Amino acid sequence: MERGQSEALLPMVQHVMAEAGVTGDDLDLVAVTVGPGAFTGIRIGLSAARGLGLAWGVRVAGIPCPQAVAAAIPAEIRKGKTILVLLETKRGDVWAQRLDGDLNPLTPPASVSAEIAAAMVASDDLLCGDAAHRFVTHGTPIAACHADAAHLAELACRLVQQGFDLPPVPLYLRPPDVTMPKRP
Repeated sequence: MERGQSEALLPMVQHVMAEAGVTGDDLDLVAVTVGPGAFTGIRIGLSAARGLGLAWGVRVAGIPCPQAVAAAIPAEIRKGKTILVLLETKRGDVWAQRLDGDLNPLTPPASVSAEIAAAMVASDDLLCGDAAHRFVTHGTPIAACHADAAHLAELACRLVQQGFDLPPVPLYLRPPDVTMPKRP
């Protein structure tokens, strides 16, 4: 969805909860991705999650997008592997992060050029993310995966139970593209 996320998000949450037969009183945690990603999309998601957390009196956990994407890889496939998550930025560079098979970060997320991303790929890496196909070399395994709310919720619950602090604050890897108006 390119536009209209702010209008569609809360009705979608309401629909999914009604379909599942749950209310805010049934929840203990709200999980949200924190970026990297589009400035506006991150702000919309975080604002909605924080608002729901306040309304329902529950904790809000922020999960970086690379972990959320990698969480969609079945555990039996990622076990013992090193995962390289490569995400499109729509600007020519790539957001990249290396995780272990339990989805623990091995490197911080970074905005890198396509050349650096290609150099990051090791033959035993399991690649995933919407930019992964650009960096597949002969024999490099790739896992088709996209962030999914169920996997995000499962990961957030596991990390919270393990005692991780998951602040719902935006993760920006570069400043927004904003041009300030010229002063008269």
